[in-house]
Amino acid sequence: MSLFLVFLAIALIGVAVLLGAGLVPKILHRNRDGGAGSFDDGFDEPVASLPPVLLPERAAAADIDRLRFAVGLRGYRMDQVDQVLDDLREQIIAKDEKIEALGEELERLRPPAEPGP
Repeated sequence: MSLFLVFLAIALIGVAVLLGAGLVPKILHRNRDGGAGSFDDGFDEPVASLPPVLLPERAAAADIDRLRFAVGLRGYRMDQVDQVLDDLREQIIAKDEKIEALGEELERLRPPAEPGP
């Protein structure tokens, strides 16, 4: 009987702590308005105190070497890595287009080959 009372006391203390901390609505997935909501585990939104990881307009290899991402619970912050990869993709596409345009201009300016004797 005393083991049951100890268990009951621990359960009551746990419920009191949850009520005091205001965690019951979050555990039961309820908003304060009474409607159903999602559990806020802190992984949905990026932490506002972290600065964004940005590349310069024309990134060089040294810029990529200096990149540092914040470490989250499950590894690097996905939002930071995704942003840098998007920037790199756009810069590579722009460079490829410029290389292609310069190659076409070079072919246009190159004199025609003279036929041999």
